[in-house]
Amino acid sequence: MTDALGQPLKLILTGGEQADLTQAQPLLSGVEAAMSLADKGYDADALLVYRQQRGMSAVILPRKNRTIQRPCDWHLYKERHLIGCFFGKLKHYRRLASRFEKTARNFMSMVSFGAVFIWLRQNFNRT
Repeated sequence: MTDALGQPLKLILTGGEQADLTQAQPLLSGVEAAMSLADKGYDADALLVYRQQRGMSAVILPRKNRTIQRPCDWHLYKERHLIGCFFGKLKHYRRLASRFEKTARNFMSMVSFGAVFIWLRQNFNRT
């Protein structure tokens, strides 16, 4: 999860075969935001209700197989690229891109370490 400026806020590591949707509610818990941007993979009724209960408006492109298509604010949806940019910045660190760490604990530690570097670099470049 990143903020509106692309700075990392929360990270959850899952197995490669696990769907991202399973970790959406834990990522959103404890976060106060007016809206949440996500891709089609997060278009689930239960998650939409969860966001609505928390006062968030969901800017999610609806899946093609939905019987009732929700409208999507395309100008806001384009800002979703920030999460992709964050992962691209993480891959600048060779140790992360090559998956040198063999255990999930060590890999998550290195991802967190890389996220801290990204966060600090973005904040120091603004001053």
